[in-house]
Amino acid sequence: MAALPEGTPCWADAMFTDVEGAKAFYGHVLGWTFGESSSEFGNYTTAYSDGKAVAALVPPMPGYQTQSVWCLYLASPDAAATAERIRTNGGEVVTGPTAIGDVGTMVFAKDPGGVVFGVWQGGTFEGFEKQGAPGAYSWAEIVTREPGKADAFFPAVFPYGTKKMDSEQMDYRMFQVGDRPVLGRKGAEGDLLPPEAPSYVSVYFAVDDTDAAIERLRARGGTVYAGPMDSPFGRFAAVGDQQRAAFGLIDLGRTVGEQPRTVDV
Repeated sequence: MAALPEGTPCWADAMFTDVEGAKAFYGHVLGWTFGESSSEFGNYTTAYSDGKAVAALVPPMPGYQTQSVWCLYLASPDAAATAERIRTNGGEVVTGPTAIGDVGTMVFAKDPGGVVFGVWQGGTFEGFEKQGAPGAYSWAEIVTREPGKADAFFPAVFPYGTKKMDSEQMDYRMFQVGDRPVLGRKGAEGDLLPPEAPSYVSVYFAVDDTDAAIERLRARGGTVYAGPMDSPFGRFAAVGDQQRAAFGLIDLGRTVGEQPRTVDV
């Protein structure tokens, strides 16, 4: 597999106290199957869609308990150099760079507004084997109360160009690698985030039918936070699993309306 361009989303995983419960949930909602847990790497369990790796589930490290949350990883050809740019530009390197055998090198970090994300330098594993199709990663956006910090930070760490959505109703930007939008940034104005919720990266998984996926999600104890709603990008909803890890669902084939105009910034 060829290495993804620097700054491109390349992997997603989530930490769950109840991994077996998470497997049952995502297997039912997204149709995932799962490989054997790897005790060598902290019982890391890879999820598959149509036999292709699409995400992973992992239990918390001993003595470390946290709210379940999805983490998005951004590709880097040199994790150590990326970590240094994170520090230089006001971010925090939480852990790493950490070599995971010959699989790759990982960094956990926060932007200056507290948004957690990962960095991945691929070795024998580069990342997603399937994207933009039902059961797989399709998009992600930074949802932050401090959009100005994110707007300055991410293009300084990664080779991003930036476009702004030409809208008075929404503060939304897209980070691009070349001509390709790879990551959104949504300002968390109003009641978009409850007061107790941190800024975060919302990871979207594609489905055949958003409404049917929501029915499956509710049947397994999940929560719908917003939507479903139609858009020029697809019919989507902001949801959470039974362990309160937030993510998004989107039917990419059901689009309504014209794509919004964007301008360079």
